[in-house]
Amino acid sequence: MADDAPLGLDQASAPSLWEQHADWWQDGFTDGADPEYEEQILPLARQLLAGYNTVLDLGAGEGQIARLVAADGASVVGVDPTWSQMEVAAQRGGGPAYAVAGAGELPHRDAAFDAVVACLVFEHIDPLEPAVAEVARVLAPGGRFAFFLNHPLLQVPGSGWIDDHMVDPPDQYWRVGPYLVESSNVEEVHKDVFIPFVHRPLHRYINTLASHGLVLREMHEPSPPPGFLDQNPFYAAAAAIPRLLVLVCEREAE
Repeated sequence: MADDAPLGLDQASAPSLWEQHADWWQDGFTDGADPEYEEQILPLARQLLAGYNTVLDLGAGEGQIARLVAADGASVVGVDPTWSQMEVAAQRGGGPAYAVAGAGELPHRDAAFDAVVACLVFEHIDPLEPAVAEVARVLAPGGRFAFFLNHPLLQVPGSGWIDDHMVDPPDQYWRVGPYLVESSNVEEVHKDVFIPFVHRPLHRYINTLASHGLVLREMHEPSPPPGFLDQNPFYAAAAAIPRLLVLVCEREAE
């Protein structure tokens, strides 16, 4: 498979699925509803974007990261291809400006931002290459790209905690799915809620970032936060398995 070849996900259907199920995201993962966002993702985003003056929130959804960064004094623009997300973001206010746009064709001039954040977005983007190229284009030299992903190795489809009773004594371990196999599918994440997902191994992200002058400076693999473990006691035995991967990249000077 060529590195920049689409994986076959029906990109015409992907935006309509997000439009259809935007309220699932808004109700379940924003406004304090989700402990992973409240205890881990939002504090880490705030830390990584502190001190940057112009910030693009790519795939902003209803704007919770954009509002957080704007509250710290940055000039923030949030973009998302989903109209219903952008409408709610505008209603919730908080300072950011918003635009409806896809990641592969951003409506901004070159080097317009000194930081870009994409939080749990690229798992839903296919193809990868144009979106990374656009991040690099709109990011000023020396600027930061804070790139949040569901951990590509440990959260690959087919992974999960296993209680193996076929051995004596019984064993427990984290099963890793077909990590090197790039795949795209539509998953039922909640009853009657279908969302498109793309899996890529980590080297695909790192190599694509590097090819566009986005150099890795930091990597974070935080443990699941206490609030998530309280809500999901089945995961407690796997508390040493991170769900989140954060790559912190710097745009090379030209």
